[in-house]
Amino acid sequence: MNVPESLPSPPEALSAPLAGFVRHLASEKRHSPRTCEHYQRDLQRLMAWLTDTGTADWCALSIHDMRRYVAKLSRDGLSGRSIARHLSAIRRFYTFLLREGLARDNPALDIRAPKNGRRLPKVADVDQISHLLDVHPDDPLEVRDLAMFELLYSSGLRLAELAGLNLNALDLRAREVRVLGKGDKERILPVGGKAVSALNLWLAQRPELAHEAEPAVFVSQRGDRLSRRSIQARLARWGVVQGADQRLHPHLFRHSFASHMLESSGDLRAVQELLGHADIATTQVYTHLDFQHLARIYDQSHPRARRRSAPKQLDSDSDQAIRE
Repeated sequence: MNVPESLPSPPEALSAPLAGFVRHLASEKRHSPRTCEHYQRDLQRLMAWLTDTGTADWCALSIHDMRRYVAKLSRDGLSGRSIARHLSAIRRFYTFLLREGLARDNPALDIRAPKNGRRLPKVADVDQISHLLDVHPDDPLEVRDLAMFELLYSSGLRLAELAGLNLNALDLRAREVRVLGKGDKERILPVGGKAVSALNLWLAQRPELAHEAEPAVFVSQRGDRLSRRSIQARLARWGVVQGADQRLHPHLFRHSFASHMLESSGDLRAVQELLGHADIATTQVYTHLDFQHLARIYDQSHPRARRRSAPKQLDSDSDQAIRE
């Protein structure tokens, strides 16, 4: 199987060892041509990714790179089983490279594929998120919606956490939000610069809608707490107005946050802490991580933590349905 001509040609330091490995499978291991083709195809996909990212030697592939690659495979829609097959091919290839003195370690050795049946839904890439959020809202409800959606993506909140958020949980000067997650577990999350700006705009207009004693950050035009169902409906409407190529829902933003953070930082434990996950299969290290470490990882990695170019104008002639 040849790499398409439209892609950059891989360097000799990548292609030659791969060709040697395929010959090894055919001649020494006596695998069938079909099996050799499957190994070659999976490894050429990795080689094309390495070439595209400027990596010119198999020795340069690290565990961090492998995590990024697995995240990309998942975002491309591969099932857990397909990713496990890729990782198996990569481990076997590196066993060959180690035998030949062409590698120092096996970066795929401790990498595991997502479990079958629990593959994350498709996520939006950074450019898609920017297209959805870089807008100028033109009425109080759209100002509120932008603040909600920026916060969803900025901090990876669950829908219930966003809907239940109270004013006393926000500290925009410190760029932090305190949320109560599953099992009544509280965690403090950093809030990016884009979300802080959007929240400040909303909080300036919130008194026009909210009842005087209402503690909720996000309220309906009736003045009470905005329901989860209304948040879902407003986000779906936002996607239609902005021309999204898929139906938007809160968990899409949460998964996009997790995927982008993990791909950028490679720090799985930090991302798990930010999400508030409690996985039985993993060590409970989350509460032992220092918040300043999480904040540093966040500031370095999140694509909207820093101010970018000026936003565009939201279409004022768009459908004004769902005025909740």
